[in-house]
Amino acid sequence: MIKIDYKKDCCGCSACANACPKHCISMVEDNEGFLYPKVDQNICINCGLCEKVCPIKNPIEEQVNPEQKAFVVQNRDDGVLRESTSGGAFSAIAKWVINQDGVVFGARFNQNFEVEHYAVEKYEELKFFRNSKYVQSNIGQTYSQVRNYLNSGRMVLFSGTGCQLEGLFHFLRKPYENLYTVDVICRAVPSPLVLRKYLEMQKQRGFQIKDVKFRDKYHGYKYSLMSLYTSSNHDYHEGIDTDVYLRAFFSGMSFRPSCSDCKFRKRYRRTDMTIWDCFTIDEFSKELDNDKGATRILVHTPRAEKIIKEMNSDLRIVEVDAEKAIKGVKELTEGPNPHPLREKFFEDFNSLPAEKVFQKYFPITIRHRLEKQARLWSNRFGIYKIMKKCFKLLNGHREIKR
Repeated sequence: MIKIDYKKDCCGCSACANACPKHCISMVEDNEGFLYPKVDQNICINCGLCEKVCPIKNPIEEQVNPEQKAFVVQNRDDGVLRESTSGGAFSAIAKWVINQDGVVFGARFNQNFEVEHYAVEKYEELKFFRNSKYVQSNIGQTYSQVRNYLNSGRMVLFSGTGCQLEGLFHFLRKPYENLYTVDVICRAVPSPLVLRKYLEMQKQRGFQIKDVKFRDKYHGYKYSLMSLYTSSNHDYHEGIDTDVYLRAFFSGMSFRPSCSDCKFRKRYRRTDMTIWDCFTIDEFSKELDNDKGATRILVHTPRAEKIIKEMNSDLRIVEVDAEKAIKGVKELTEGPNPHPLREKFFEDFNSLPAEKVFQKYFPITIRHRLEKQARLWSNRFGIYKIMKKCFKLLNGHREIKR
C-alpha cells in the first residue's frame, strides 16, 4: 500500500486515490493544508496498484526530442486576453478541442474559492479556467473521469502542473490517441490553507469577495496584481510589494515540500505542449509587445504543432527558436528553495490569527509602499522592465529576520 514517510515524496497528484479498486484511499489535508493519501487498512487488499501509479515512486527518464518547436502567441480576442493571465493560449487550444466535440479539464474556483479540477464541454465555460490559480488544485476523481471519456471515444484535453500530468499518465498506464495534454510551468504550488486564511482575513477587513484574480492585468501585463472583486465595488488591488499572499508565495514560505525537489522539472516532457508567460516578448515580437500578455509554448509532439498552426484565426503566432524560448527560464528545470522559517510560519498559522502571522513575517513597511508606487509609475511611463531589474538587485532575495 502507498505510504508517505517523507512529505517531499508526495506531490499530491491523487493518482493513487483514483487508481484504488477498493476506493480505500482518501486524500487528507495535513496541518499545512496539503493533501496526502490515507489508506483504510480495513478495506485495503494490498494489490499494490497505488504504488505502481505513483509518479514519484516510478519516475520516467527524460527523452530528448531534437524536433522540439517553440512559439510565442497572443489571443486575438481582447476579452479573452484581458481575462487570461498571459496570452490566452490555453483558451484557444481548449476551443479547438471543444469544436471537435471534446471535453476540457482544468483548474477553477468552486463557490468557496477552493481550487479544484473540473470538466467543461462548452466554450462559454472556459472562462472558469482563465487566470492563474496560485494554489494547489484538488484533482478529486478527475483522472477516472478522463479515462471514462477516453474509453467512450471522446477527445479529452487535460491541463495542469507537471506533477498532475505525470500523475495522469501513470494512472492511465497506456497512451490514448484521443488524449491531448498541456502542462503549465509553475514556480511551485502554494498551500490551500494559506489561501483560505488569507481570504478569511480579507473578509474580516470588510471585503465581500465575489471574484479572486491572482494575476490581474488591472495595470497591464507587466505589473499584474492580486485582485479581490467585491459585491460593493470596493475592490482590492495590490501587487507583489504589498500583498502578503503573493509575498508568502514568492519568498518560498508557503509552497508544498515536494516542490523544492520536484521530479518533473525538465525541458523534454511527455505532454503535447508546455505553456508559460512571456514577459520578455519584446525579444521575440514587436507586434505582440503591447502590454496585453503573451504566452510561450514548447511543442513536444507533431500533432501539437499541427494544432498550433491551425489556430491562426484565434491566435497571433510567432515561431521562435526553442533554445531562445527557454533561455533564463529557471522554473523549467530548477525548483525553488524553501524559506528557512517555513516550518515556523506554518506552526504560527495553526495557532495564531492570520492577520498576526502575516504581519509578523510580511509587514508592509514604507519601503514596500514606495516600491509599489515606483512600479506603478515606471509601468505608466513605459520603463517597468528597467525598474524591475533594479528591484531585483535592490532586494537581492532578502531573508526575513525574525
